[in-house]
This record gives sequence, C-alpha cells and structure tokens, in this order.
Amino acid sequence: MSEHAIEFLRGWIGEKVHCQHSPVKIEKQAETLAKECAAKAAEVGIPLEDIQEEVGDIQELIASRLEEAAEADQSNANSGKPAE
Repeated sequence: MSEHAIEFLRGWIGEKVHCQHSPVKIEKQAETLAKECAAKAAEVGIPLEDIQEEVGDIQELIASRLEEAAEADQSNANSGKPAE
C-alpha cells in the first residue's frame, strides 16, 4: 500500500472512530464508517483495493478500533471510581 494510502487511513480512523459501548452499535457504526471511508478515499484518489491489500476488510478494522476505544473508555471510567 502506498504511503499516501497509509497516512490517509490512519488520519481518517483517528478522526472518525470514537467509542461506542453497545456491540450492536459498534457493528452498525463500523459498517457506516467503512462506507464513508471508502467514499472519502475515492474522493482523494486512493482506490479501496490499495487499502484492503494492506489491512483486509476495512469494516472489520474499524469495528476492532471501535471495540478498543470502548474498552479503553470503560477502563478509564473504572479507574476513576473510588475504591470500595
């Protein structure tokens, strides 16, 4: 994958992928974001195939990042609770 495609994907995911707590919401949001990502990549001249060649299914990648963000958010919320 070209450096331009890698930079695009990293930046796009960093900007668009945010925490969702429900697994159903994560899957739905991942589907929506994958479509948005593919459309935006096409707008800037990056073929979806270039991205998928490196990372595979972008919907799965985005879902994974959403799950990681949810876990980190939950961990941060738990660490802020007073000890019982």
